[in-house]
Amino acid sequence: MADSPSGKIVAIANQKGGVGKTTTAINVAACLGREGRRVLLVDFDAQANATSGLGKKEAAAEHNVYRALTGEMDVNDCVLESGFQNLWLVGSTPDLAGAEVEFAARPGRYTALRDTLARLDAAYDFTFIDCPPALSLLTVNALCAASSVLIPVQCEYYALEGLSQLIKTLNLVHKKVNSRLVLEGFLLTMADARTNLSRQVANEVRSYFGEKVYETVIPRNVRLSEAPGFGKPVADYDPLSAGAQSYRAFAAEFLQSQNHSAPTAPPPPAPN
Repeated sequence: MADSPSGKIVAIANQKGGVGKTTTAINVAACLGREGRRVLLVDFDAQANATSGLGKKEAAAEHNVYRALTGEMDVNDCVLESGFQNLWLVGSTPDLAGAEVEFAARPGRYTALRDTLARLDAAYDFTFIDCPPALSLLTVNALCAASSVLIPVQCEYYALEGLSQLIKTLNLVHKKVNSRLVLEGFLLTMADARTNLSRQVANEVRSYFGEKVYETVIPRNVRLSEAPGFGKPVADYDPLSAGAQSYRAFAAEFLQSQNHSAPTAPPPPAPN
């Protein structure tokens, strides 16, 4: 693990919305916690879906990442107990949207999150940052703070749309600001095994990105959609569901990859 209190920091990013980014952030974090890893989830999206998905909307109203970024509160006071095994949360509120404007002309505007996380007292094995669905100042902050990037890719038409620009941004951040940044991998999400389209998209992504695509594929699953409404990861909401099983499998694959895969720089842009 890295030397920082945040351990290995993984940004979960895709500028395209609705690809399962927050679902992945909540559920891989929760599954790793169940495996005995200490995990911190940072909700860095003003929509605050990861916060509400863990049932912490009210608690985060006062203790949140925006107040930590602006220096109104110590980041350690913003770390919330999730109520789930070995999982902590730095929540978000819509106020975070204001950071885009407030930080625009500020020195160190790209490294505000990195500097904030460096002040954490507690040690974590993994810190996951749930990024907003845009190549914004917030996303660049997350990429500057992270040591790697996990990219969920929806098994739908236009799956590769926008990936070229995202990967260009990763390479730019790697070159100019954060030379530690590497590609963790691509996770196929929202797959429907009954359709040719899902299989075609999966094959297309694998043919281009090769071994950087995880073997685990996350299916479309009603329980995955329902769980956030109850403020729970799917493994706590319905442990026998296909969604829970798939995220447990992905967490195991993710852990295995930490021991066996050499880090790689971001790949060349995807085809249009």
